Amino acid sequence: MAVFRSGLLVLTTPLASLAPRLSPILTSAARLVNHTLYVHLQPGMSLGGPAQPQSSLVQATFEVLDFIAHLYAGADVHRHLDVRILLTNIGAKSASLPSLPSSVQNLAHPPEVVLTDFQTLDGSQYNPVKQQLERYATSCYSCCPQLASVLLYPDYGSGELPVESLDVPLPSTIRPASPVARSPKQPVRGYHRGAVGGTFDRLHNAHKVLLSVACILAQEQLVVGVADKDLLKSKLLPELLQPYAERVEHLSEFLVDVKPSLTFDIIPLLDPYGPAGSNPSLEFLVVSEETYRGGMAVNRFRLENDLEELALYQIQLLKDQNHKDNEEDKVSSSSFRQRMLGNLLRPPYKRPELPTHLYVIGLTGISGSGKSSVAQRLKGLGAYVIDSDQLGHRAYAPGGPAYQPVVEAFGTDILHKDGIINRKVLGSRVFGNKKQLKILTDIMWPVIAKLAREEMDQAMAEGKHVCVIDAALLLEAGWQNMVHEVWTVVIPETEAIRRIVERDGLSEAAAQSRLQSQMSGQQLVDQSHVVLSTLWEPHVTQCQVEKAWALLQKRIPQAP
Repeated sequence: MAVFRSGLLVLTTPLASLAPRLSPILTSAARLVNHTLYVHLQPGMSLGGPAQPQSSLVQATFEVLDFIAHLYAGADVHRHLDVRILLTNIGAKSASLPSLPSSVQNLAHPPEVVLTDFQTLDGSQYNPVKQQLERYATSCYSCCPQLASVLLYPDYGSGELPVESLDVPLPSTIRPASPVARSPKQPVRGYHRGAVGGTFDRLHNAHKVLLSVACILAQEQLVVGVADKDLLKSKLLPELLQPYAERVEHLSEFLVDVKPSLTFDIIPLLDPYGPAGSNPSLEFLVVSEETYRGGMAVNRFRLENDLEELALYQIQLLKDQNHKDNEEDKVSSSSFRQRMLGNLLRPPYKRPELPTHLYVIGLTGISGSGKSSVAQRLKGLGAYVIDSDQLGHRAYAPGGPAYQPVVEAFGTDILHKDGIINRKVLGSRVFGNKKQLKILTDIMWPVIAKLAREEMDQAMAEGKHVCVIDAALLLEAGWQNMVHEVWTVVIPETEAIRRIVERDGLSEAAAQSRLQSQMSGQQLVDQSHVVLSTLWEPHVTQCQVEKAWALLQKRIPQAP
């Protein structure tokens, strides 16, 4: 069976019976589709009759909302799949249920294959049902011209599925603010306009539950606040967050796919209240368990400003069954960013001018990041490490290649009595003085680069295949032209300041000043191929380094 990039899964089994079957259905679909899987709910629809099946409206009940959350939770096992449950034919309770669209809906990724859980009564029905399925799919959505079809039921491989309805309610995942007990069959109220907010970094299945509930509740407009600027500072590994424009692009594509009839207003969220705190036309707000208190704060803020409270809908967090010890136990963008550590983020540089069979890594990071400890871990794995600080000491030493030019540029008063350059005096001369600093770096950087190249020759002589240049100012000095990849070690600035104060005995202000004179972690990451972090326990750092090293071995040219 061919594997298709995008597919459409039409679920026809009643929801109560379908819930326990979702795992094998999703597993079968994941074998056939490797990118985007659209899911179309049409419980009770028959594909077995001669007449063309027609899409029908599904009443949005709490059972439907719970099922959507259940489906996205199950889909999290198949992380290569971008699952999107289409909500076009799902309508919340309102004065008049919306009519179904009369035109074919365009999807961002036209399905190449349509799949269904519909069960045929006998083998002779198999091909007619497939033909009906293809006709139904193309009548509802934009599909590829040569649409293939698959009935998943014969491929489950686990015996016959139960036909009887399993009247077992799904775990409740959506809680309206009202404490009144809700029934699974209770219709969900529809509203004209509402809001939802979040960071929406690397749009994942927990985000999709939040957004889908908001899309079902809203009949006309949904305002989506996307966290930006100050609201991102407290995030874990903020340097690896997708840029705002990229997050908005992915978010917009998803929303238009799942419910194109809505008007979406996607705006930057710059404070905890956002438009939910000030827009008088909004009627509801969808929050997660974590942000429920924030939703309550929004309502207090609205009351203080003579605005009506919003109806709050609280979504339970999706559990991450595969989280590691240092990760959150929920489906989380933070965990996804942690899993990026050690991965190759962009293609390596091609450096034909570098020594043959020597692969060079430039290792950098802000002061206090733990860069040198990472260098030693790489050395323990077999890398040849070049310490640029040690090269600087060699260059400054009497008789060293930078000694005389530095003394001529800055005078003999920078020398100790024994003729050695007093680096503290020299540092005070250039610190905060861009002109003097440039004079020094114009002397030192080319000298250190030349010494580094000599060290690379030594690495080759010793039979090493990987060389690491440990340099805090690697990018500022322009030494990326000497390496195949740039690896950056990141930590929060507050932690860097704490480490500098503890290690070097500086004041917090002095440590802060030191960091401000360097490129920021974000600027470094923007030019990096691999990112690591020493924020956690040493064994976690070791695991990251070993992962990065193992992946490196797979991509570097092997020596003959």
